[in-house]
Amino acid sequence: MDFNQNKPIYLQIADSICEKILSGEYLPDERILSVRELGISLGVNPNTIARVYDHLQGMEVIYNKRGIGYFVAPSAPERIMEKQREEFLREELPAVARKMKLLGVPLEVLGEMMERE
Repeated sequence: MDFNQNKPIYLQIADSICEKILSGEYLPDERILSVRELGISLGVNPNTIARVYDHLQGMEVIYNKRGIGYFVAPSAPERIMEKQREEFLREELPAVARKMKLLGVPLEVLGEMMERE
């Protein structure tokens, strides 16, 4: 995994896990890699992975079965999509809207693009 210096590593790893959940690579109630396993596979300190898992547990995306491991929460896809929608509407869409206005791009162009996708 290539890390971006503009965002904390633990959040980048959390985002990667969320993407895997949304893509169906990790299914609800499926066990995910242990802290140690994921740390080794990414070449990251296990303390960083523990922070990732704490973050994801706080979001209710994963849960821990003591002595067994971490699992994807049944409602994880919905929680992730809700959080990402909020972030998009709060952070990314206003920037797109400003740029469209600055460049004189009519709103209809956005609608046309959405229909093509």
